[in-house]
Amino acid sequence: MKQRRGLGKGLSTLLPDSDEKKEEKIVTDEVSSSLPIDKIEVNPYQPRTHFDEAALQELSDSIRVQGIIQPITVRKLDNGNYQLISGERRLQASKLANLKTIPAYIRTADKQQMLEMALIENIQRENLNAIETAQSYLRLMTECDLKQEELGDRVGKNRSTVNNYLRLLKLPTIVQTGLKENQISMGHARALLGLEADNEALLKLFKKTVAEQLSVRKVEELVRSFHQSETPAPKKTSVVRKEMFELQEKLGNWFGTKVIVKTDQTNKGEIKIPFKSKEELEALLKRLKK
Repeated sequence: MKQRRGLGKGLSTLLPDSDEKKEEKIVTDEVSSSLPIDKIEVNPYQPRTHFDEAALQELSDSIRVQGIIQPITVRKLDNGNYQLISGERRLQASKLANLKTIPAYIRTADKQQMLEMALIENIQRENLNAIETAQSYLRLMTECDLKQEELGDRVGKNRSTVNNYLRLLKLPTIVQTGLKENQISMGHARALLGLEADNEALLKLFKKTVAEQLSVRKVEELVRSFHQSETPAPKKTSVVRKEMFELQEKLGNWFGTKVIVKTDQTNKGEIKIPFKSKEELEALLKRLKK
């Protein structure tokens, strides 16, 4: 029987328990009734960097009572062991429950297919924090050679949503850590990106946001106030400046990069869209054609 390839077919071919019809799955899959847990090696491509211990214990307690409802997914190695593709929380919880075996899908996959399946499965089904999601998107683009449009199709998100996540990786490390630790929300982080060009001001507002537990709206107001005070203008033009800033934000979200809108008192000005590589330029040009 001819083997169908797993890449480029969408989620239905990548994920073993997709809602799509059974016949749409890769024909190289087979379900094992059980595999020895000590024969399963960890997934080197696991995008999740932190597991909530309390939630893991709850899952373990559930597994003791109900068993494993959804099998994990593995691939067979040449040494006779198996390597985990997806389902690390289920595997770890099963170990906590002192299980010796676990049900699993065995899948034929090379390293790139394994990486793509692991990342997409986690993005779709695990409660990754925003930074882990952004890092997974970036890895899919760089290591699986996916364009943003292809990435959006793979993970079921539109391009602007993918861009919003990728932009989070431009934040200083301390702010990314604050986002991962739930000190701020993704809404706060997106607002802080409005100060991307001024790292000192961004860090100062981040610390103020955490200390005073500011709302997202308040942070957005402070970012606008910062830009307005940076270039003083007559009161009669304040409404225009606010409109220009909002336009700048909208264009930035649309293009997925920082956009600069400058105007003078006669309403003459320019729009600047910086890019750092030929690939970024090509992406911008494609966006302009839409």
